[in-house]
Amino acid sequence: MSQTPQDPSPELDAAAVAEDTEGAAAPATEEAAEAVPAAPTPGGRARLFGAAAIAGLEGLVIAVWGVTMFFTGSDHAVLAGLTVLVFAAIPLSAAYGLRRSRRWSRGPALIMQLLALPVAWTMLHSSGGVVAGGVALGLLALAGLVLLAHPATTDALGIRRLNT
Repeated sequence: MSQTPQDPSPELDAAAVAEDTEGAAAPATEEAAEAVPAAPTPGGRARLFGAAAIAGLEGLVIAVWGVTMFFTGSDHAVLAGLTVLVFAAIPLSAAYGLRRSRRWSRGPALIMQLLALPVAWTMLHSSGGVVAGGVALGLLALAGLVLLAHPATTDALGIRRLNT
């Protein structure tokens, strides 16, 4: 029995179905792997909580600083206080996002820690109680950076790491 072009052989059909299935399954699997975060480990959750606490503490301190600027009596106190309060919203929103395991919150939290390091360095080169504040801020910023950069934290946030 000869086969016509309209009647393909069963072997060709199976190979075509396998190719179609593999081609369709590969992108769907990759998309699913990106969309579904890995199950967070208890260590990752603890690191997220620690990073959220550090960001929240920094945000609260900045907010208190902004409120106290209203009462300095200078000509630009209101504008400066409002500016600092808006700046305090960054670590506070990052702390909220980290506490809720939101992927977007890691960027603002990292930026705040990186901005805190030169501020702490400047405070260390001052005198009096400002030096102690610089030490505290520097240690908090370094701890925040370590917590946010740890692989367990990125896993808990569902951020895919590049394998090198």
